[in-house]
Amino acid sequence: MKNIIQKKWLRLMSSSNIMKLNFLYHKIFGEQDLGNIGFNFTNKPARAKVVQDIINIKNYKSYLEIGTFKDELFNEIICEKKVGVDPFLGGTIRKTSDEFFSSNNQKFDCVYIDGLHYYKQVKIDILSSISVLNDNGIILIDDCLPNNFFIQAVPRGQLTWTGDVWKALVEFRTKKDLDCYTCYADGGIGVVLKRQNRNILNLDTNNFEKLKFKAFFQNYEKLMNIVNLDQLIKII
Repeated sequence: MKNIIQKKWLRLMSSSNIMKLNFLYHKIFGEQDLGNIGFNFTNKPARAKVVQDIINIKNYKSYLEIGTFKDELFNEIICEKKVGVDPFLGGTIRKTSDEFFSSNNQKFDCVYIDGLHYYKQVKIDILSSISVLNDNGIILIDDCLPNNFFIQAVPRGQLTWTGDVWKALVEFRTKKDLDCYTCYADGGIGVVLKRQNRNILNLDTNNFEKLKFKAFFQNYEKLMNIVNLDQLIKII
């Protein structure tokens, strides 16, 4: 037991040191620190309420969660069929999202993506989720409204971290056949619907990974198509 504790402590210390080095790197070589945008989720709906309200109102029967970890969300959701995928903890399937989707033959009404918070992986997870989504289904994406540069900087430089998830949603907002929003709740919950885009985003870029946080800071309302939960319920 002592050896196990020591190994866990060494891994924790190693991860902590890496984050400190990453933060220092971002501080020196990253974008200018523009401060906080001012997002305040204190009195906004929790993600469990957002997901459950949608499931109840749409009468969804199947739910897939990518990135369950400690089941903080997964255990809260009530749905006829629930599948949770994580390579380490929680859920019902112990695989990476790529491994799961490569062998999956099930369809789902609601998918919640909370896996690796890197733009490239989030984009892959959204595309994979679209392929398994039932008609009239919905995809929800965790942590789409970062408050400042450091909280979204990649690689991870601090404990509280969203990653650059927002870039993936911005890219899908430019697609004609996908209707995308961001619900102002619990860190910002991205929404992707398989239907004609009602508010297409015209953006002069072919490389969304290279988008600067400054662009988000200055134009987040336009980029993210932000709505509150009541508005979202009417939209879907």
